[in-house]
Amino acid sequence: MAQVQANRIAIEYEEFGNRQAPAMLLVMGLGAQLTFWPDKFCADLAESGFRVIRYDNRDVGLSTKFEAAGVPDIAGMFAKAMAGEPLNPPYLLSDMAADAVGLLDALAIDRAHVVGASMGGMISQIVAAKYPERAASLVSIMSTSGNPTVPHGKPEALQALMSRPENPDDRESLIRHSMRVSRIIGSPGFPPDEAEHYRQVARNIDRAYYPQGMARQFAAILASGSRVDLLKTIRVPSLVVHGADDPLVPVEGGKDTAAHIPGAALKIIPGMGHGLEPGLVPLLVEAIADYCRQREAA
Repeated sequence: MAQVQANRIAIEYEEFGNRQAPAMLLVMGLGAQLTFWPDKFCADLAESGFRVIRYDNRDVGLSTKFEAAGVPDIAGMFAKAMAGEPLNPPYLLSDMAADAVGLLDALAIDRAHVVGASMGGMISQIVAAKYPERAASLVSIMSTSGNPTVPHGKPEALQALMSRPENPDDRESLIRHSMRVSRIIGSPGFPPDEAEHYRQVARNIDRAYYPQGMARQFAAILASGSRVDLLKTIRVPSLVVHGADDPLVPVEGGKDTAAHIPGAALKIIPGMGHGLEPGLVPLLVEAIADYCRQREAA
């Protein structure tokens, strides 16, 4: 792994594949480190002919933390948003999109296929809309448009996401909590092997555990609002991938995203929830690699 200075912050990143191959930038979701992109997923995309770059968003993993901004009052921000009052988070999703472009600048990459998951899909949508010359294509996975009329996630999934571990100072408690959340929001059709799931979660906990950053990222989502009008301006070739059984970001979010991006392709995967379980990797790699290769050929 390595680190660069981009958009006035430090960004930790990792690369797979041939540096001369077409670039593919992977943008991860809320509170999730670059390691949430499965190693095999990255390696298989590289084997498919891409230079794959995954990175830690600001406020997560080993990238710059915005500690001085404090922990936002999410409940209070919800109330303000419902009342139509202005919010004042330390940064917005557009700032995180500028981070992605800044990373490309630091790596001297002119254009990349931009692939985002969940909040990373939101960030990737903004990159495609505001920096179209930098995006060879957009792949938005298990994300949404920010449209307030789209159904919200199931209460148990939202509660799990916002819940806290019993003992945040105990490693095993953190691992058990993270595994429980993953089971609730994950893919019912692709259950992971328990031992492998444990190893992956432990790896993430040991690398970095920083829930304050997740709270600030969530505040950025709330304050950034709907992207419906922005999506309508996208002219970059776009693929939207969503799980038919996503309890956190319902499939309607993916359908709404695709409906507002001109010419977007939509792929719905039965049994997929809000996760990138090992059983899903071959399906996702095939869909993404085929789509991006077609764009390269065009």
